[in-house]
Amino acid sequence: MNSLEAYEKDIELQLIFLKSFTRQKTLSEKQQKVTLFSGSGDSLVSAMLAESFSHGLTSAFDPLDLYKNTKFVKSKNVYFVSISGNTITNIKVAKIAKKSIAITSKSDSKLAKASDRFILLSASNSGVFTAGSISFLESALTCISLVSSISIPKNTPLLSKAKDFAKKSIVSKKIFVLGTFFTYPLAMYCAAKFYEILGYDAHYVRLEQFSHMELFSCKKGDTVIIFEEKNSHNKQLVSNLKKIGINVIHPNVPSKKLDQMLYCTFLSQLLPLYEAKKKRRKDCHFVLAKNIRNVSNQMIY
Repeated sequence: MNSLEAYEKDIELQLIFLKSFTRQKTLSEKQQKVTLFSGSGDSLVSAMLAESFSHGLTSAFDPLDLYKNTKFVKSKNVYFVSISGNTITNIKVAKIAKKSIAITSKSDSKLAKASDRFILLSASNSGVFTAGSISFLESALTCISLVSSISIPKNTPLLSKAKDFAKKSIVSKKIFVLGTFFTYPLAMYCAAKFYEILGYDAHYVRLEQFSHMELFSCKKGDTVIIFEEKNSHNKQLVSNLKKIGINVIHPNVPSKKLDQMLYCTFLSQLLPLYEAKKKRRKDCHFVLAKNIRNVSNQMIY
């Protein structure tokens, strides 16, 4: 099985996973006020989702920022999100935090051993080295459940709806993904999938900031993806962008926040998947880009 086939299989496995997911005990408001979430890459997205679903009671931080501000982290309880459990910066901060909790798929990892306790992620996947999908969904829902009493839908049509929409969508090699408070982390996740699957030039942007900054780097034919419910403000943006030749993808994002998170997650995974299929790709870009991945590994581990 090649890495793109494995990625698609993992996307499908998410529906089975959702039926068996066990949420964490939700932290009290008092606990949340002294709690931070930290991670890198997709794991930072999970941490940021915890921040948004807590309505700002908790905060999400880059682990390097925490490492450079040791006085701050020594007074906080920190949840470190890391699938591998071997990201070196997380491990260093875990050793100095007031209380450290690892959210990881490896109970024997360096992070788990450096932390006071760990939450084990155990969703089944294809077992093939590929871009993060089901592993991200499990870490994200785990983080969200720690700050919000959520009810996971057992039979959701959101994946099939995302498939139908993604199959009809056309993207360019330069992409801007726009989001707001609850969806900005998912805009980051979406951009990451375009990096990993296709190696495309993707940018994640807050919706309000786009018109102030990134818009000025747009060119005719570029793609803008909007992760926000349709309203008069973003409809005007869509109209204005189309007038100057920008390709706009604006799905019907659900209004319920958890459904919103699930739908945008699925769409983030499927848009680059179907683009890769159109290009007749067999493997994810980052699997083939060995020299770049080697630099990444040297810096991360």
